[in-house]
Amino acid sequence: MILKALYDYYHRCGDLAPQGWEYKEISFIIVLDTDGNLIDVEDARSEDNKHGTPYLVVKGVRSGTAPKPYLFWDNVEYTCNYVAPNPKNSPERQAELLRKAALKHNALVDKFKAVSSKHPENPALKAVCLFYENGGLENLYAHHMWQEIIKKPTVNISYRLDENLEIVAEESCLANEIADSSCYEDSGKLSNCLISGKPCEPVESTSPTPIPGSQATARLVSFQVNSGYDSYGKQKGLNAPISKEAEASYTTALNRLLGKGSQNKYIIGNRTLVFWGSSNSEATVLLENALAKELNGFGDEIEETEENDPNVRVEAVKKTFESIYSGNVPGALTDRFYILGLAPNSARIAVTHWSDTSLRDFASNMLKHHEDMEIADRRTDKKPYTGLYNILRAIAVNGKVSDIKSNLPEAIVKSIVEGRPYPYSLMQQVILRIHADHKVDIVRAAIIKAYLNRIDRNKQKQLTVMLSKEEKNIGYLCGRLFAVLEYTQRKALGTSTIAERYYGAAMSTPAIVFPTLSKLTRHHLNKISNPGFNIYIEKIKLEITDKMPSTGFPARLNIYDQGRFAVGYDHQKSDLYTHKEEENNNDNNN
Repeated sequence: MILKALYDYYHRCGDLAPQGWEYKEISFIIVLDTDGNLIDVEDARSEDNKHGTPYLVVKGVRSGTAPKPYLFWDNVEYTCNYVAPNPKNSPERQAELLRKAALKHNALVDKFKAVSSKHPENPALKAVCLFYENGGLENLYAHHMWQEIIKKPTVNISYRLDENLEIVAEESCLANEIADSSCYEDSGKLSNCLISGKPCEPVESTSPTPIPGSQATARLVSFQVNSGYDSYGKQKGLNAPISKEAEASYTTALNRLLGKGSQNKYIIGNRTLVFWGSSNSEATVLLENALAKELNGFGDEIEETEENDPNVRVEAVKKTFESIYSGNVPGALTDRFYILGLAPNSARIAVTHWSDTSLRDFASNMLKHHEDMEIADRRTDKKPYTGLYNILRAIAVNGKVSDIKSNLPEAIVKSIVEGRPYPYSLMQQVILRIHADHKVDIVRAAIIKAYLNRIDRNKQKQLTVMLSKEEKNIGYLCGRLFAVLEYTQRKALGTSTIAERYYGAAMSTPAIVFPTLSKLTRHHLNKISNPGFNIYIEKIKLEITDKMPSTGFPARLNIYDQGRFAVGYDHQKSDLYTHKEEENNNDNNN
C-alpha cells in the first residue's frame, strides 16, 4: 500500500526525474578546456554556502564494499582523491583511509575512461579523462577554491567544458549508461511486479532514500542475504518482485517528499513525517498546504505584520478543512490522503506510522482537533496555539522542542489525523510541566481540555470552551477557587505569589493547602477598601463551595482531576479578567 501510494504520487507529479536519473546538489564545478586543462573552479553553492545547485544526473547507487563511482559527478573523496586529516586517527588508520580513497578515485577514473571510450565523439567526456591523465589534480590543489572545497569533503563535484552551459553529468549520451550504473541486475526471470502488477524483471536491490539521522545508503525497502529471509532459492528483491520502473518511481517520489524545501514533510527529533494526496485535485493541494501550516505552527517564527497575521493563517486553514469536509472544494470522493512516519534503523529505514484516509474524513478529524482545543482566550495578542509545534513547545522543558522524545510527537499526530484520543503521555507531560513551572497557559489548558474530552466523550459532560458554573467536578471547582484566591491577592497587593508557592500543592493535595489559602484571603480582603469587591468575591467563593461535597476538600486529586483543576483555574481566571475589562469599559463610558 505504501509503495503503491508513492508510485502513484510519482505519476501524479509529472515533473519528477525520469527513470535512472535524479536531481542532485552539485557544490563545485571544475571548468575545463577541450584538452582537459583546468580553466577555473565554479562555486555553485547557495548564498549561505549550505546547499549546492540541483542538476539532473544519472542516479548513483552504492552498496557493498567495492568502490562504485557515479557518472561524471561524485564527492571530493572520489573526484579529488582526498581524505581530510584527523588528528584523532592513528598513522595506520589514516594510511588505510588514504589507501581506500585512492581505490575509489582510481575506480572513478577507470569508469570515466570506459564510458568515454563508448562515446569518442563527445568532447566533454574526453576532456574529463584528459584532466586526470595530465595531472590536473595538482592544478586543482593549487587553485584558490581548493580550501573551500575541502571544508566539507562530502559535497559533490562535477565538470563543465568552458564553451558549454550544461555540466558533463547532464550529457544526454549518459542515458545509455543508466543500466550499467544502477542497482538493477538482470535475473533473466520474469515475475509480476507487486506495485504495478505487470510482468517484469525484478530488481535485486533498491535505491537509497535516506532520512535525517540515517546512513546515506538507507533504504525504505531492503533485503538481507542468508539471514532466514530467503525462500525457494530466491535472494534479495526476488523474494518481493518490484519492476525497475516501479522502483525508480517510488524511490524518486519519496526522495522528492524528503527533499530540501519540501513542504510535505515535518521533522522532529529522529522522526520524519511525509504526507501527500492521491490526486492533483484542488481539494488535495489545499489540504497539503493546510497540513504543512498546521504542523509547523502557522509560521509563528515569521515576523508578524499586518499582512502576515498568524491568526489569519489559522482561520484560512480551518476554512480549508471546512470547505473540504462540506464538499465545497472540487475533489473526487475516491481521493485519499496519506501520512508516512519514518525513523532511522541501522542501515535501513523503519516505518513507524502509516495512515490512509479519505480527504473528507481527514478534514473532519482536523476540525475535531481544533474544536477540542478551543478554549477561552484572555490573551491580548491572540496568537495561534493549536498547531503541533505550539503543543510540543508547551510540554517541553524551557520550550525546547528538540528535547522531546520522538515517539510522543508521532503519537500526537496520529491522534489528530485519525481522530483518536490523545496519548496519555501527553497528559502526563502537561501536568509535569505545570507542577514544575507553576503555570497554566492557554496551550496547556487547551491540551488538557482536549485530552479529557476525547477520553470522556459520550461518558460524561464535556469540558466547555468557557467557564461552566454547572460543573461539579471537585478538581474543576478547586481550580476555580484557586483562581479566585489568586485574583484577590493581586487586587489587594498589586501582585500575586500564591501561584508560585502553592499551585502545585493545591493541584495535587487540596486539603493540605486550601485552609492556609483561605486564611490568607481573609487578610487580603481586609486590605481592600472596596466593600462591593469583597461582596463580589464572597459570592463567587460561595457559588463554588456550595457545589463541593460535604466532606470538604479531597486529600488528593488523581491526574485527571488535576487536569480539570488546571482547566477550572484557567476558565475562572479568564472570566474574572473579562469581568474586570467590562467594568473598566463601563467606567470609561460613564
